[in-house]
Amino acid sequence: MFEQQVRSLLEEAFEERSDLFLIEKSITPDNQVKIVIDGDKGVTVDDCIFISRAIEHNLDRDETDFSLEVLSAGATAPLIYARQYHKHLGRTLEVKTMDDEKVEGELVSIDGEMVELKWKTREPKPVGKGKHTVVKTATIAFDTIKEAKVKIKF
Repeated sequence: MFEQQVRSLLEEAFEERSDLFLIEKSITPDNQVKIVIDGDKGVTVDDCIFISRAIEHNLDRDETDFSLEVLSAGATAPLIYARQYHKHLGRTLEVKTMDDEKVEGELVSIDGEMVELKWKTREPKPVGKGKHTVVKTATIAFDTIKEAKVKIKF
């Protein structure tokens, strides 16, 4: 009953704010509610407050005692949904595929069910001695991605 109320209130909040979406929701047996959200343009403190109020102000604490925590998906959290990739265009991603191949490169495009990464590497010259810089690309289907993270550079 309580979990269904929370789910319904979340759905209403996300209908009102279609730029936000749910990453994770958990409710423990003692009614500790944890909600992780993300947004098409990132998440602000005000966005977390909006979701928190949408739930908390519509539940009766006299009826059910609960705690509520609303968080944004962290900068180092893995990307879970295709929708999350769009705001990271131009950033460097580290992608691990289902066959444990790792690819690190700049996210240059998202096309339906695929992402394209680009990176530079030094390779031996085809003729003569020494190395030259080569630009490489990889097109990876979303359903073959085991994990993708944004690489934070300082």
